[in-house]
Amino acid sequence: MTIQVTAAYQELAGREPVLARLIEEYGEVDPFGWSDERMEASNFAAMVLHIVGQQISTKVAFVLFDRVLAAAGGKVVPESLLALTPDQLRECGLSRAKASYLLDLAQRQADGRIDLENMTGLDDAEAITALTAVRGIGLWSAQMFLLAQLHRTDILPAGDVGIRRAVEKAWGLAELPGIKEVEALAVPWAPYRSYAAALLWRSLSPSAEAQPALA
Repeated sequence: MTIQVTAAYQELAGREPVLARLIEEYGEVDPFGWSDERMEASNFAAMVLHIVGQQISTKVAFVLFDRVLAAAGGKVVPESLLALTPDQLRECGLSRAKASYLLDLAQRQADGRIDLENMTGLDDAEAITALTAVRGIGLWSAQMFLLAQLHRTDILPAGDVGIRRAVEKAWGLAELPGIKEVEALAVPWAPYRSYAAALLWRSLSPSAEAQPALA
């Protein structure tokens, strides 16, 4: 583990006894320690994968992404997607909506309305605003992009069902907490909420890597 990871978890342990217990049980989970070759190709390709993966399993998302990759000639870039028709994308197994989302993303990247490869100068709020302006990219997908691609340290997707289930389990709640409840709980964890998110995901699957579902 890096000094940064250890320092972040030391801060969290000092602020929240429940997180301290989880750290003792599951260790210091690096929120940026997981990836996939599909996500490493480019930020654009990674966002395509996030959109493809909405509301389906990660395994199925990889299958569909690989079909899109093949249809796009082996490279998922704006130009190769814009060369495809909505029907060709649907033949890859995508819904009509997801096909339209990918084409909207590709068009915005191509004409400069968004630049997924150069977002380091934007703060978290600015990056989320830019991302959610794209059709089909909601808050959850934008937050996951900031976590997985931009490696932002203070992102906790409170709307993620896995996060909410982990909070319910760790805090011994009688029912699944609401988004606002999780957001309020996590306020004192700033600016290390990405580390708390990774730890909470790991607490649900301790034998797995700290990788949340794509959707």
